[in-house]
Amino acid sequence: MPTPEAGEARIIIETGLDRRIAEIIEPVLVALGYKLVRARLMNQNGLTLQVMAEKNDGTMTVTDCEEVSMAISPVLDVEDPVEKAYHLEVSSPGIDRPMVRKSDFTRWQGHIVKCETSILVDNRKRFRGKITDVDADGFTLERDQVAYGEEPRVKIPFNTLSEAKLILTDDLIRDALRADKQAKAQAANQNDEDSDA
Repeated sequence: MPTPEAGEARIIIETGLDRRIAEIIEPVLVALGYKLVRARLMNQNGLTLQVMAEKNDGTMTVTDCEEVSMAISPVLDVEDPVEKAYHLEVSSPGIDRPMVRKSDFTRWQGHIVKCETSILVDNRKRFRGKITDVDADGFTLERDQVAYGEEPRVKIPFNTLSEAKLILTDDLIRDALRADKQAKAQAANQNDEDSDA
């Protein structure tokens, strides 16, 4: 599977205060070699700011989460976008992850995604099915439930997406574990080459 492009912009971004928070923390994450997946303020345990991030190779360890947390906390304290007290929670996007970049759709082609569009596409706004094809403008979805009169495949333009998320399946778990193992092996090989130099 190709790894996502390091400087690739997200096609699904936050709105309102979540967007302001993302604008504050994203440059910090990028400077450290991470990509922001999503920032979301939730009414959970009082108020929780959930930040999902990952390394450019798609991995994210507990140590990485701590590094991100320690780097963005002071910036959030200075900018102070949230008027109330909140808990900061930094995590990986997980296996059933939000899909926020075009490369996410390429990387997880062949897997089932659930998505919502901001405008009607083929007389619908909600879709679920397997990603069968991806190009620069959008992706083709093979629906897992076809209503009467609908085509089994639908092309969804990236610029219409408001939300997209992978659906947890056995195939997804297998492929995600394989991709994680490959990324860790590549990182270990890179570390060995760096120490030999």
